[in-house]
Amino acid sequence: MMRRRLLRWLQRRRGTIAALELAPGTAWLVAFFLVPIAVMLAYSVMPRGAYGGVTPGFTLEHYRRFFDPLYLRVVARTFGLAAACTALCVVLGYPVAYVIARSRRWKHALLFLVVLPFWTSFLVRTYAMIFLLRDSGLINTWLLHLGLIRRPITLLYTPGAVLAGLVYGFLPFLILPVYASLERLDPALLEAAESLGARPWASFRRVTLPLSMPGLVAGALLVFIPSLGSFLTPDLLGGARELMLGNLIENQFTTARNWPFGAAASFILMAAVLVALLIHLRSQDRAAAAGPG
Repeated sequence: MMRRRLLRWLQRRRGTIAALELAPGTAWLVAFFLVPIAVMLAYSVMPRGAYGGVTPGFTLEHYRRFFDPLYLRVVARTFGLAAACTALCVVLGYPVAYVIARSRRWKHALLFLVVLPFWTSFLVRTYAMIFLLRDSGLINTWLLHLGLIRRPITLLYTPGAVLAGLVYGFLPFLILPVYASLERLDPALLEAAESLGARPWASFRRVTLPLSMPGLVAGALLVFIPSLGSFLTPDLLGGARELMLGNLIENQFTTARNWPFGAAASFILMAAVLVALLIHLRSQDRAAAAGPG
């Protein structure tokens, strides 16, 4: 009897209990996500102060300034490097995820190697790239030792160095979602394709790749979006010559002390990412609706 009463009371208070469970997380998001975004939105439409900061008022000048050809070149460079980083991560990461998913004996060891870089600070890993790419670094030293070059080649502070650093930093974010999709793949589907006469490449193209596409798309988004806002890798590996949008925003809040323009640039970047995500989600919904037909 007491158990039934307790169950009835819990059912009547289900909404209240759910609200209490959501309250801590909701409060955290409001305090440390929504409130800072609201402050940045207010700053982006306020005039810049004479010595930094903002002054009371309203203006859209910072948004108009962002579309100057000087900053549009930075945007084009940022999206180009982010797209190249995503493409390279797909080319390099998908085979690795495939091998891990098909491996039985070495699966856990290979997964350990994939997540091992996360045990080290991203800053330390970026400085390690500097020691590899600089004129007296390991790569140039070995090339000179093997007689392939006569003098050190410039690897550091180039677009290639920035791209290599981005790929090195974000490659695990693509491998893990793809591996999760391939791991859930039913082997019976591949056996059925083989029994119907499908060759290995046809089986991969018609069965494995489509079924792993959700993980591949999720991994590509996890690589592309952080690459757009990355500022540490371009700053250390690209120097002042390879300015990306993340560096531009960071410089506005630190060196230039132009908080309104930095906030406006942040919101434009955020809007571009949200539009791309909405387009992707809309296309996925249409594909899911048209799939059975």
